[in-house]
Amino acid sequence: MQYELKKSLGQHFLKDELICEKIASTIQEALQKYSLHQLLEVGPGAGALTKYLIQWHNIDFKAVELDQEKVGYLLHKYPQLENKILENNFLDITPPFDDLFLLAGNFPYNISSQIVFKMLEWKNQVPIMVGMFQKEVAQRIAAQPGSKAYGILSVLTQAHYEAVYLFDVPPEAFNPPPQVMSGVIILKRKTTELSYASEKKFITLVKTAFGQRRKMLRNPLKPLFHTDVLQQDIFSKRPEQLSLDDFANLTHLMK
Repeated sequence: MQYELKKSLGQHFLKDELICEKIASTIQEALQKYSLHQLLEVGPGAGALTKYLIQWHNIDFKAVELDQEKVGYLLHKYPQLENKILENNFLDITPPFDDLFLLAGNFPYNISSQIVFKMLEWKNQVPIMVGMFQKEVAQRIAAQPGSKAYGILSVLTQAHYEAVYLFDVPPEAFNPPPQVMSGVIILKRKTTELSYASEKKFITLVKTAFGQRRKMLRNPLKPLFHTDVLQQDIFSKRPEQLSLDDFANLTHLMK
């Protein structure tokens, strides 16, 4: 049974078995370390990773795949996937498990940031994620204060997860080869929460601050703080100079 690659869905399928094995091994180690028995793969495509993930005993596996043709291909090649594939857009589904699960995948590059934000909505059920992204996006997720890559995605993710960049994946590992380098990261849920006034205020503050990242915070944040508060020295900084705790502390001063 053959299939077509669809550019509209950002499909670049892994073909390098060593890379597949390396990612699968990382996922298996994470499942064992966190004593998890439920696993959701996003965008299994032609099953490059899936064929490893379905071999493990005592793991309740599910996959979400939007492409009807790929769903048919997977069910034909791996009959054991019957009733385990959700034919849907990952961004539109509710958590497929009732309790904790690991989220993994070679994520479609055209919605990779949205996938992370969706995971953040599920953070109480997802203690760990192993994913492949366009390298630039992976670096943004794991970026530290002071770097050009540090921004909304970095702060909102790292507010809840420790981000570790694991390794590069070159274009030739895919069919068709993408124009960019890829990278695999692991996100581990933090055990301590930031002490912000509210998550809503924190998200609003971060998005507003980085909306004009080249300006001193005093300018974009005018609507969120009283004039006397804006005179504090921290508002003379640019957003990429602030740590996670800086952002959290500022939420207590918001209107």
